Amino acid sequence: MKNTRTEQDSMGSLEVAADALYAAQTQRAINNFPVSGLHMPESFIRALLLVKSAAANANATLEQIPEKMGEAIQQAAANLQEDPLLMSHFPVDVFQTGSGTSSNMNANEVLANLASTLYGDKVDANDHVNCGQSSNDVIPTTIHVSAALALDKQLIPALRHLANSIRDKANSVHHHIKTGRTHLMDAMPIRLSQSLESWADQIDQNINRLIDLQPSIQSLAQGGTAVGTGINAHPEFKHTFNKALTAMTGIKFRPANNFFTHIGSQDIAVALSGQLKTTAVSIIKIANDLRWMNSGPLAGLGEIELQALQPGSSIMPGKVNPVIPEAAAMAGAQVIGNDAAITIAGQSGNFELNVMLPLIAHNLLFSLEILTNVSVLLADKAIASFTVNEKSLTEALTRNPILVTALNPIIGYEKAAKIAKQAYAESRPIIDVAEENTDLSRNELERLLDPEKLTQGGL
Repeated sequence: MKNTRTEQDSMGSLEVAADALYAAQTQRAINNFPVSGLHMPESFIRALLLVKSAAANANATLEQIPEKMGEAIQQAAANLQEDPLLMSHFPVDVFQTGSGTSSNMNANEVLANLASTLYGDKVDANDHVNCGQSSNDVIPTTIHVSAALALDKQLIPALRHLANSIRDKANSVHHHIKTGRTHLMDAMPIRLSQSLESWADQIDQNINRLIDLQPSIQSLAQGGTAVGTGINAHPEFKHTFNKALTAMTGIKFRPANNFFTHIGSQDIAVALSGQLKTTAVSIIKIANDLRWMNSGPLAGLGEIELQALQPGSSIMPGKVNPVIPEAAAMAGAQVIGNDAAITIAGQSGNFELNVMLPLIAHNLLFSLEILTNVSVLLADKAIASFTVNEKSLTEALTRNPILVTALNPIIGYEKAAKIAKQAYAESRPIIDVAEENTDLSRNELERLLDPEKLTQGGL
């Protein structure tokens, strides 16, 4: 490096870029982990700064550091939150020490540098910014805080928007009746609104399960320090810290019931990831239903037409593809993959510490982010804007021999099957074939085979 300065830590001295806000331990991590080029997510870094600010507030309140020093650390954290170059100060690779110590010290060093200027005297990264803390409780805490913020402020609102958009669309298409499908084969008729309402209910179920997880993800390891005993932390630190963090975020955080559990395991993060996987499965189901209903427009189902957003082919003029459902399905697949990695990482709690924390943080926040974004895209650019091809729906219904199912209680399954097979073979409307092969009048058949009546169930 050109234009460097010499920094020192407990292992000795080394060169750091002259204009870098971080110091020796961060530089060692840069040198040691040239693995992926992936850095910790911005949402994680912002949550880490909130954690450090709440810790400084608590330590100053509890007279563990001078009040003015605590204010300087908090102001440094606030200034970083507004810095458009924020992420340039946090260059550590995701694939680093499993405790996330490098990221913790990265934040400690940057904040110490900035706070020293504000305070007018030396603020030490370990003794002051990291006072009463360990990477072993800071990083699990930051995983929970960043996930709780993403869940409360982003994903749950996005899913509610999606569910509301689906229900609004269901109301507007309630009068449309379509051929139901099981095994991708023609089945009894349903209202288009019934299909959409099932999607909305899927999303509602996911929202409810995510809400059930919020109290757990809002319980924090902070105060457990190195192994869960709370060594070197003031006895009231955990309560004072959570009170400060709650005031900063508007989210009710509380100390973990058992610090050993929160430091030695990541079961809560694994559980949240599992529910994100379930949400992804719901998103993929909805996306694929939209793709099938939109297929064609001539050789497919052609029941709906999705909004045309971009040319669909570099060689076939006029082709338009269902790009939003495709993007949503890919995001869902990625979330499922993220969950697999988080599951493996979650079982890496060896005695008093999990040692795959950065991977859990990265994948969990990635899943939260992409599920949030595709939920909004599905709502606004696929569901709200699709149009219904009434002609295609009607033609398929009139040719659907499966409507004969409604005659089962009157003529029996075997005779109904024969009528259906004849209607298929002769490509004729089921009502015409049924009229020829039963004693039922045309009027009675029209009543019994009325698709609208059949969407209501019963005899």
